[in-house]
Amino acid sequence: MKNILFVASECMPFVKTGGLADVVGSLPKCIDRKYFDCRVIMPMYSFMNQKWKDMLEYKTHFYMDFNWNSYYVGVMEVEYEGVHVYFIDNQDFFTCDKPYAGMPYDIGRFAFFSKAALSILPSIDFRPDIIHCHDWQTGLIPVYLNDAFQANEFYRGIKTVMTIHNLKFQGVWDVKTMKDIVGLPDYYFTPDKMEFNRDGNMLKGGLVYANAITTVSRTYAEEIKMPYYGEGLDGLMRARQNDLRGIVNGIDYDMWNPKTDGLLVENYDSDDFKAKKIANKTALQEELGLDVDPDVLMIGIVSRLTDQKGFDLIAYVMDELCQDAVQFVILGTGEERYENMFRHFEWKYGGRVSAQIYYNEALAHKIYAASDAFLMPSQFEPCGLSQLISLRYGSLPIVRETGGLKDTVEPYNEFEGTGTGFSFTNYNAHEMMGTVRYAEKIYYDSREEWDKMVKRAMDADFSWQASALQYQELYDWLIG
Repeated sequence: MKNILFVASECMPFVKTGGLADVVGSLPKCIDRKYFDCRVIMPMYSFMNQKWKDMLEYKTHFYMDFNWNSYYVGVMEVEYEGVHVYFIDNQDFFTCDKPYAGMPYDIGRFAFFSKAALSILPSIDFRPDIIHCHDWQTGLIPVYLNDAFQANEFYRGIKTVMTIHNLKFQGVWDVKTMKDIVGLPDYYFTPDKMEFNRDGNMLKGGLVYANAITTVSRTYAEEIKMPYYGEGLDGLMRARQNDLRGIVNGIDYDMWNPKTDGLLVENYDSDDFKAKKIANKTALQEELGLDVDPDVLMIGIVSRLTDQKGFDLIAYVMDELCQDAVQFVILGTGEERYENMFRHFEWKYGGRVSAQIYYNEALAHKIYAASDAFLMPSQFEPCGLSQLISLRYGSLPIVRETGGLKDTVEPYNEFEGTGTGFSFTNYNAHEMMGTVRYAEKIYYDSREEWDKMVKRAMDADFSWQASALQYQELYDWLIG
């Protein structure tokens, strides 16, 4: 039996702000339990739902030296869907109303968390063969493991994997402050280790010292070796390219299943979606005050409203697109200018644009089921989960060819009768608009071809099982 430990700042269903939580919550369940014992460590945030807190059992506690003080480290545990999840409890660091508070406060919180995650292992009687670290919040684990923990035989020989979910966030702050907080010697704060443009960089530390590096799609693994996507670390990514691999994320096919989804008006699958998707569409049109029209092309958007997601492209051409026979349903929050932009278009094109500027999981399910197409023109997208869900629900993705979008959406080829969606190459508003209008043309003029594409999209497999096999290969290769 090989022991694998996931360490992350969030994990479904306990705490979630993004796709990281989905990965850490889903992947350990799908790794083959005959060969691997996968467990998870995360912080015990005070804002966690009481329902989860009530399930936790006290395991142990001790005191740990950190940042010139001795701090309490409590360990709570729950076995959830067959996976042991440990929570590190400390009121100084994890009494908060959201997981991330900003710099430099988060440097201290997650440095403490990383050191505590290593320190609790002997007391929970679990020695991992591999510690699988996720994003900058756990970047110090491979560094700490390389440093003082080597003095203890228990820790020698433990391998580490560092997974980049989004290279844009790296845990950067000035060297003096970071060195003082994290307690590492000067040796580590040099340009070939943790120093980055004269600052300290926690993610970089993890990427230098991890035994293997993964990211969440094949294309993104290639992109981050280039300056445009590399966020200043492209040189390091090229230097470590033999240890870098891209494994595309999956989605939870139990949670996202149009056949059993209790939030839908009518359930459906790839054999009977034609009439039943329409029932979901007209129900949503009524609910949101849109013109009720079963035949109009409905385009869904469920997203954080930020630059990264390509909303500046939509801003350029939304007026033009609203002259077409389409409806837009937008759900999400984010930058104020994009929130207000969609509110404006809803006011201007009442009946054809619905802007729901908040987040609601139930409404997200309804939009995936009701919409005919799903727009995702991202500037960069390490993996993306929304396009995987839209494929599953038969809402054809319209995406830019970047990162995971390129890896998971096969562009429609009308001559060969292949494809599961539509894509464009350049980050250009009119190229995006041309692709949306091409999708409109197929929808209205070649409905039979459109329906065949919906069936192909729904039959594509992006469950966690396929990704889990690739992670198992990586673990086997590392352990040897």
